[in-house]
Amino acid sequence: MKTLNYIFLLLLIGSITSACAQNKEATITTHKLTENIYMLEGQGGNIGISVGDDGVFMIDSQFAPLTPKIIEAIKKLSIKPIKFLANTHHHGDHTGGNENISKLNTPIIAHDNVYKRLKNNPKQSDASLPIITFNDKLSLYINGEQVIIFHVDNAHTDGDALLYFTKSNVLHAGDTYFNARYPYIDLNSGGTVTGYIQAVKSTMILIDDNTKIIPGHGNLSNKKEYTAFLNMLETLKNKVEIEISNGKTEEAVVSNSSLTKTYDGLNYGCCFISSEKIRRTLYKSLKK
Repeated sequence: MKTLNYIFLLLLIGSITSACAQNKEATITTHKLTENIYMLEGQGGNIGISVGDDGVFMIDSQFAPLTPKIIEAIKKLSIKPIKFLANTHHHGDHTGGNENISKLNTPIIAHDNVYKRLKNNPKQSDASLPIITFNDKLSLYINGEQVIIFHVDNAHTDGDALLYFTKSNVLHAGDTYFNARYPYIDLNSGGTVTGYIQAVKSTMILIDDNTKIIPGHGNLSNKKEYTAFLNMLETLKNKVEIEISNGKTEEAVVSNSSLTKTYDGLNYGCCFISSEKIRRTLYKSLKK
């Protein structure tokens, strides 16, 4: 028993050391989109920032240990307080810093289901919870423009929100958009392939060729790349639906690399979701 405890202690110390090293090495890169809109890139989901006379409007908070670096990056853009923080969904790489930001007397905005999922997450305290929630959509008027915050049903999760800056023509798509890579569709949190595709389609009516799009993960994007992402999703959905209609099993689809060959060649499986994982996700969601 002592040996097992010692081994566990070594593993725990190793994981803590590794996490600390990663946080120490993490950098926050600031991308200017317009005169008052920025994207902060670090570890986790891309952060959106609006600055102006009203204060700072922040979208997503990444991981908790990164908060000091994020705050430092924001202070270089504005000395005003963070007036609101909005969450695009409940995952920890987008909400991990919520508690830290809320301690700055910043109210948090999110979909109703984000509140429910964070409330039921033992890793998140009540300080991380949104105090303003919505079911369908809401508008926020800040820094000289209307920001439309709207929910899309059962896409990446069951609580996804996208935010469109009407004057700046900037869209923050959260994790309903993974630029140039396979998306993570969280089936255990209410996500569906069909809902994900519909979310992208419904957003197309808001944007034009000049819109700057902040994806949940990946580089700053535009309508052309967003359209390519949608085409990828629809192409793979159609292929997997044919396999299902032909009676193929889940494992047969997962092992059939020809289904995703074109996008594998474009390195879409580069990151969190491999080609095998996206084929499994497609099968599970569409089989239902």
